[in-house]
Amino acid sequence: MSAPSPSMPESPSEIDLEDRLRGIRILLLDVDGVLTDGMVMWDNNGIEKKAFHIRDGLGIKLWAKSGGLTGIVTGRSSHVVEVRAGELDIGIVRQGVTDKKAAVQAILEEHRLAWSEAAFVGDDLPDLACVMACGIGVAVADACPELRQAADLVTNAGGGRGAVREVVERLLRARGVWEASVRRYQPGPAS
Repeated sequence: MSAPSPSMPESPSEIDLEDRLRGIRILLLDVDGVLTDGMVMWDNNGIEKKAFHIRDGLGIKLWAKSGGLTGIVTGRSSHVVEVRAGELDIGIVRQGVTDKKAAVQAILEEHRLAWSEAAFVGDDLPDLACVMACGIGVAVADACPELRQAADLVTNAGGGRGAVREVVERLLRARGVWEASVRRYQPGPAS
């Protein structure tokens, strides 16, 4: 089956998805397997280490510049997550969460947002309830099969490899502000 030509109207499901993407006000993220590749390392002193993708970080900053909120909801607790969240000005951080859906509900109530205004990006079964309940549920490319099947969107990139940036680009394109975000980084006219 060939891709539709640019002049063809979008299908009703594509139009609905774009409308839902435009309505997102908060982007909620798991950490291990989403902001990282899912590997957890400790050094000889028992200090946990994680690797974060730099483009995900810029994506989160672009999302914030467009007026979007970002939050972290993770089952593990780690000092490095606090450090990374601080670096990206993410003020909503819930670590050591055993019931992610309840944590998301509390965040939404605190910020007076509806489930339909939230996007959740996950990679494994503990994220399933949130992916299914949010206005936009996202699975990273290397998420477990059950999460990919339940998600509204599945990224092309794997966790810790730019998946969050991909989601942010999609959200900003739906809002019609991606090009303006890019222009901030283009050189002005030569003098």
